[in-house]
Amino acid sequence: MASEDEKSTSSNSGTVSIAQDVERDQEKSDDISLPAHIAGSGSLDRLVGTARDYARAAASDNTLKAYSKDWANFARWCRMKGVEPLPPSPEMIGLYLADLASGSGLSLSQSAPGPQSASRPLSVSTIERRLSGLAWNYAQRGFSLDRKNRHIATVLAGIKRKHARPPVQKAAILAEDILAMVATLPFDLRGLRDRAILLIGYAGGLRRSEIVTLDVHKDDTPDSGGWIEIFDKGALLTLNAKTGWREVEIGRGSKDQTCPVHALTQWLHFGRVDFGPVFVRISRDGKRASETRLNDKHVARLIKRTVMDAGIRSELPEKDRLALFSGHSLRAGLASSAEVDERYVQKQLGHASAEMTRRYQRRRDRFRVNLTKAAGL
Repeated sequence: MASEDEKSTSSNSGTVSIAQDVERDQEKSDDISLPAHIAGSGSLDRLVGTARDYARAAASDNTLKAYSKDWANFARWCRMKGVEPLPPSPEMIGLYLADLASGSGLSLSQSAPGPQSASRPLSVSTIERRLSGLAWNYAQRGFSLDRKNRHIATVLAGIKRKHARPPVQKAAILAEDILAMVATLPFDLRGLRDRAILLIGYAGGLRRSEIVTLDVHKDDTPDSGGWIEIFDKGALLTLNAKTGWREVEIGRGSKDQTCPVHALTQWLHFGRVDFGPVFVRISRDGKRASETRLNDKHVARLIKRTVMDAGIRSELPEKDRLALFSGHSLRAGLASSAEVDERYVQKQLGHASAEMTRRYQRRRDRFRVNLTKAAGL
């Protein structure tokens, strides 16, 4: 597994080409300016800059990156077919969706001359995400994409009917698993930080992006996704999550060795973290916490590494074990392990519906409420 300090480079020309397309298209999507008939001034120009900042904050960085890549992919597909991506053509977009679903087209990741392989079919959820990305990008360019147009809607409906599958769920990290995972961590600075990440993420049912965007105080940094407050009975996390602002209460555990609040305070104390991001990188010698916020990929790598070190699901091949667990395994683990009323789990995870919470509960008693008997049968 790559360490947090390692930086990878790629010699793949296709990847470089896509990255350049993404950068150019992102610049275009930031094109918020004054109307042509209004003369600029210092105050108006500053407001334009402020409006651009707000526009970029309309979605998370990860969403914006995904939408930019969606546009770059579609633009390259159009060039390969000899058509232009602008203005939007429902007919061409319908063909694009069909191509993504069937895998009949050439792989867009290959740009070098020579034999090219067919692309693999994409899942329905990925195709829907691509379509959302196109709609967003067209809107940024002043166009409207009618997703209800029959050339788009009927093709997408057919793709769903023919290819839709139940979502592939990541395995839940249960209580005994998380205890085994934190037991593999040392008590140096890096171990203290990673122990706090795992325990806070598990007890709070947090997404990995929510973990790494936490700040020590409110408004410490412009890219903050929330902040923490520590009390005698636990910690209160105020999060700006996917569903809006919410509070997550994490009570103290039964013993210090497994208490998420104790782990958090130990990390903040010994890491001397009293301002800015809660979870930051550590110097190569392991003796100093930097001011650089961790990437959310660190959480995913940490989960996979500690799952392997703890020997969880050791009966499976290593490749299958690595694929089985991800950042979402922490949320699924809390939902599956907490023996409390479902409403409390729903609130902790920030779900809008109980049905969404049930998707995370890997080992709930599905027949606890027996409507057959209740109906008199």
